[in-house]
Amino acid sequence: MHAATQINVEYFFRLLYECFHGACISINTAELSALLAQIWIWVITIGYIISIIGLFVIIYSIVRLFELREREEKYYNTILVASEAAGGAHPRWERIQSLVEGANPSAWREAIIEADIMLDDMLTRQGYVGESVGEKLKAADPGHFKTIQDAWEAHKVRNQIAHEGSSFDLTESLTRRTIARFESVLHEFKVI
Repeated sequence: MHAATQINVEYFFRLLYECFHGACISINTAELSALLAQIWIWVITIGYIISIIGLFVIIYSIVRLFELREREEKYYNTILVASEAAGGAHPRWERIQSLVEGANPSAWREAIIEADIMLDDMLTRQGYVGESVGEKLKAADPGHFKTIQDAWEAHKVRNQIAHEGSSFDLTESLTRRTIARFESVLHEFKVI
């Protein structure tokens, strides 16, 4: 009884050994080489097909990306240039002029402050560096900035309005002179 329950491990190892040496599979080496060569040809063919599909996907993506960038460039350039290149008056400048036309001193103050903001934007676009309009005007080259004195005079009025507020006596004639100075500066640099 004891002998019947015993497992012959040597027998299983012998079967494994014979299987590895061709007893399980009755294919000779030439047939095995031919089979592996056929499988390799399929692997190469599938690889080329996947590579070609991938190449087409990459080319399509690049073309679409360039088309998207062209549309973005047209869209954003139109927005940035529209107000100044339209040939008509600048919308911000039209608002400033409408504020000057009124009889309200607080509207005149707002017009001068808004014109000074336009001056600051223009100085920044021209490449002048500074924390304030005054610092940017100090950095300006009078040889390339013919209306620099007008810019200084107009900015001084804006500073008086900012520091003194409603106690600053702003007359209609001073407002018109100041706005005319801002206008000459903005005309020189073709902002309006």
